[in-house]
Amino acid sequence: MNKITIGVIKEGKVPPDFRVPLTPKQCKAIEAIYPDVKVVVQKSPIRTFKDEEYANEGIELVDSIENCDIIFGVKEVQVEDLIPNKTFLFFSHTIKKQPYNRALLQTLLEKKIRLVDYEVIKDKHNKRVIGFGRYAGIVGCYNAFLTYGLKSKTYELKPAHLCADRKEVEEELKKVVLPQNFRILLTGFGRVGHGAQEIIDLLPIKEVSPEEFLTQEFNEPIYAQLEVEDYYGRKDGGAFAKSEFYSTPELYKSTFDRYVSKTDMYIPCHFWSAKSPVILTQEDLQSLENRIQVIADISCDVDGPIAATIRASKIGDPIFGYDPQTGEEVDYLNEGAIAVMSIDNLPCELPKDASEDFGNELLRHVLPRLFGEDPDNMIARGTQTNLDGELTEDFKYLENYSKGLE
Repeated sequence: MNKITIGVIKEGKVPPDFRVPLTPKQCKAIEAIYPDVKVVVQKSPIRTFKDEEYANEGIELVDSIENCDIIFGVKEVQVEDLIPNKTFLFFSHTIKKQPYNRALLQTLLEKKIRLVDYEVIKDKHNKRVIGFGRYAGIVGCYNAFLTYGLKSKTYELKPAHLCADRKEVEEELKKVVLPQNFRILLTGFGRVGHGAQEIIDLLPIKEVSPEEFLTQEFNEPIYAQLEVEDYYGRKDGGAFAKSEFYSTPELYKSTFDRYVSKTDMYIPCHFWSAKSPVILTQEDLQSLENRIQVIADISCDVDGPIAATIRASKIGDPIFGYDPQTGEEVDYLNEGAIAVMSIDNLPCELPKDASEDFGNELLRHVLPRLFGEDPDNMIARGTQTNLDGELTEDFKYLENYSKGLE
C-alpha cells in the first residue's frame, strides 16, 4: 500500500457539533495497525477532545488538510471546506433528497469528490455497520427517566450533557424511583433499541413479553420491547408477513391502540418509513383509557408516526407538553399533558463516549476494507459520488435532485 495521509477535519456546522470520528488514542492505533498510514488532525477550538490530547498521542496538528488523501468528519462538511479530488467520509444527509443539503451534493459532484457516506455503508446482509444510533438510544432512554422525574415531581436527574461521561450518567440513574406496576414500552430493536435497553437494564425493571404486558399486572416496574408485528397487523386480518409489510405497508394498520391503557412511558426506537401507517394517533392519546404520561421519542420523526411529536426539542430545552385534546403544545406540567422529549441530536449530549464508540466501529468495520480487501464491496456500495464527478450506480436516483429538478 502506498503512503496514505488521513485527515480529521474541523467540524464546521452551526450549531457546533463536538463529536469526532476518531479519538486521539484511535488515531495512534491506526498508525500502529497500518504503518503506511499517517493521521493528521485539523486544529479546532470546539471538539470534545482538545488539540493537545491529539498532540500528546504524537498526532500531528495542522491548519490545513489539503495534503490529505482521505478526510474523515462527522456531520455535513461545509461547502467552502470541500477540497476537490479528495475522498471524504461523513454523514451527508442527502440520500433522502433533503432540500437543505442539495447544494452540498452539487458541490461534491462539481469538485469531483468521492463521498463515502457513513449512512449507507452496509454489510452483505444490507445492515448498517456504523453510526451513532447506540448512543442515541442510551441518551434518549436516560432522558426518558429524567423527563418522568420532572413530570411526576418525584426525583431530578442531572441532564446528560452536564455529565462528564456515561459513568456519571449511570450514577445519576441511582436516583430513579418508579411506582409499582410502572410500565414502559419500547418499539424497535437495532442499534437505537439496544442502546435504550442498556439503560433500562441498569434499573430494577423487569422485562416481560408483549403478551404479558397486555394481559398481566405486576407489583414491580416492567418493560416490553416490541417488534413490528407486535404493533402492526394486516387490514384484512390475515397473518403478518414481515417481508410483505416492508414491501407493501399500505396493506397494514397500526394495532398500537391496545397498549395505550397499559403504558406509562413510551420510548420509540424504531425505524419508520413515510410509506408505513402511523403508529400512535391523536385519537389514541385522546382515549379516556390512555395512560401514557411520557413519550421519549428517540426516533423523532416530526409529524410522523407519533402524534405527540409535533417538533424536535433541543438539548438545552428538552421537554415540551402535548395536549392530546387539542393536538397543541402546552406546558408539560399541565394536568393531562403528555411530557414529550424529542431531541434530534441525542449523541451530542455525551460526545466523548459517542465518539469513542463510533471510532471503534470505524476501526473494526471500515478501515480494514478501506485499506485492504473488501470482498463484499462494502466501501464501493457506500460510495455516493466518485472522483469523476458522477453519482455511482446505486445513487443515480439522486440525479434530478442534484440538478434541482425535484
